[in-house]
Amino acid sequence: MPESQPKPSRRGFIAGAAVAGAATAAVVALPLQQSAESEVTQAPPKPERGGGYRLSDHVKQYYKTTLV
Repeated sequence: MPESQPKPSRRGFIAGAAVAGAATAAVVALPLQQSAESEVTQAPPKPERGGGYRLSDHVKQYYKTTLV
């Protein structure tokens, strides 16, 4: 009996695995990206007398990284 399909190659397997991994990473990261965008759109009210500095969580994290 002659084979109707050629034997799969290693190159094809590796390419398929890479595409599947990239698709999985995109699906996993997509919901996280949408929730992060919704948090950014909610801006706090601007101060009445100027001086908009706020000690937020990301600023505190930055200060922790600069300690020697």
